[in-house]
Amino acid sequence: MSNQLPIDEYAVLGDGRTAALVSRRGSVDWLCLPRFDSRACFAALLGDADNGRWVLTVPDAESVTRCYLDDSFVLETTYECPTGTAVVQESMPLGDGRADLVRRITCTRGHVDVLHEWVVRFGYGQYRPWVQRVTDSDGRPAIHAIAGPDSLVLHGDRLPKAVRNRHEDRFTMHSGESVTLTLTWSPSWQPVACIGDVAEGLAASARLWRSWAAQADVPGPYRQAVVRSLLVLRLLTHAETGGIVAAVTTSLPETFGGGRNWDYRFTWLRDAALTLEALLEHGYLHETEHWRSWLLRAVAGDAVDMQIMYRLDGARELSERTLDHLPGYADSKPVRIGNAASGQVQHDVLGEVMCALEMARAAGIEETPTSWALQRNLIDHLVETWREPDAGIWESRGRPRAFTHSRAMTWAALDRAVKAVEALGVPGDVDRWRAERDAAHADVLAHGWSDAAGSFVQYPGATHTDASLLQMFQVDFLPPTDPRMLATLDAIRKELEVSPGLLLRYRADKTDDGVGGQENPFLACSFWLADALARADRVDEAREVLDVLVGLTNDVGLLAEQYDPEHRRMAGNTPQALSHLALVRAVHQYELAQRRRTP
Repeated sequence: MSNQLPIDEYAVLGDGRTAALVSRRGSVDWLCLPRFDSRACFAALLGDADNGRWVLTVPDAESVTRCYLDDSFVLETTYECPTGTAVVQESMPLGDGRADLVRRITCTRGHVDVLHEWVVRFGYGQYRPWVQRVTDSDGRPAIHAIAGPDSLVLHGDRLPKAVRNRHEDRFTMHSGESVTLTLTWSPSWQPVACIGDVAEGLAASARLWRSWAAQADVPGPYRQAVVRSLLVLRLLTHAETGGIVAAVTTSLPETFGGGRNWDYRFTWLRDAALTLEALLEHGYLHETEHWRSWLLRAVAGDAVDMQIMYRLDGARELSERTLDHLPGYADSKPVRIGNAASGQVQHDVLGEVMCALEMARAAGIEETPTSWALQRNLIDHLVETWREPDAGIWESRGRPRAFTHSRAMTWAALDRAVKAVEALGVPGDVDRWRAERDAAHADVLAHGWSDAAGSFVQYPGATHTDASLLQMFQVDFLPPTDPRMLATLDAIRKELEVSPGLLLRYRADKTDDGVGGQENPFLACSFWLADALARADRVDEAREVLDVLVGLTNDVGLLAEQYDPEHRRMAGNTPQALSHLALVRAVHQYELAQRRRTP
């Protein structure tokens, strides 16, 4: 196995357009500019130092601690060494229309030795740029790296020198001294970017994040985890387009050394809709309207052409290919960009979308003729196609099946469409929709239930469960205390709970997913377990699961996609929207359940 750091060693910085991963020891090992789905200029996360990184650290520090300042994404890291203390503050400033990463190191006690290393490699760590010292239009010295369409400018109080295909600086700082560094991306054909107001950028970013977080009233013992998760969801939302990426990274492995490595830097309709539900439950309406506008643009056209995912700007082309020059995280190959699952049929997706839009209506967001016309068009198409087998929520690359979860979410989509017609009087073939809704419900009860298993199962004829069936609790397919729901809940725990509170998505040895190999427990499904327990008024059990799961967040409150309980480490892409939104929603249901049982 390679010597890459554990995934949970990384914190995230972001500006509403893209994000960087920075290690506990001050190495920016992943950054795509100017957008989440752009080509990386620092890709050491999936390779080594020669694939690009930006290090600012105190090498001989004996203790390193870090935190975000209040409810923000301004990261503060404290290095303690025998001779002194240094503090690094870093952030990607919000709202300035630029793509900047600002880092400031200050010696607060004694003296410290500092290492600054800057290795730029464009094209996902493949291309060495042309680098030269320049003077910007303000007359300030800078280092300019350029290759093809991309350029990076490094400003600083002191600049590193070229050393063996990289830039490096080692220096000593004394108490009271500070060094500030700013990295700025711009198209290569534009003039060399000038430095912004660094102090104001850091302060303004902290204020904006805090102001946004303050809108949520989060009670209870899990407040810190919920607020951080809400902030992560906001960070993953593109400020201009409204698209919501599933994660910052690509190809962090679900199984270390294996091939379950996928690109998550796109907008899944399902994940985005579930994100909106988490935000709506805490009063965030603007983000919902923004995403609905994105949805109208992305899905515009014939309903038959709707994809399950899109690029941040709504583009449909997500062709999957491998980057063979990168060895992969922990030697996990291949490294993929793009995602072939974009061409799959997954009938459940519209269920999540319609549930989110119904919640938006209940929160006071009015439908427009255009927004309802889109939903009506998609529902009419679902009526024609839902009986066909599909790839399911887990994007199986095996043969399509009539997944029980897909049929249950089909029911949810039709149910919400019928309710909209009944409540708002909007146009729609409501009689046919009711009939198809009832048919989908009956289909799940008749074929998704197994008397032999004593539970709902993954697909008709199966004898095994699937953690996605827990979403039936979330959409009110049956009352949460219905014996069939409780039996399914218990069967899922018996079959898929491999460590207290931690669920697999499904048993890979019983599911033909077309990929092969094993995977680790899936954090979103684990939070769905807590959510279902709370809805079923098994509050103490829900709390036990939440205590386990919230305890898995790293030191700055972040979660990846999966967790390896044997080696106690994160797995999969990070930070993962689905994990964080599931945390938010599970805690919300736990708080509601607590209120129900309090006299």
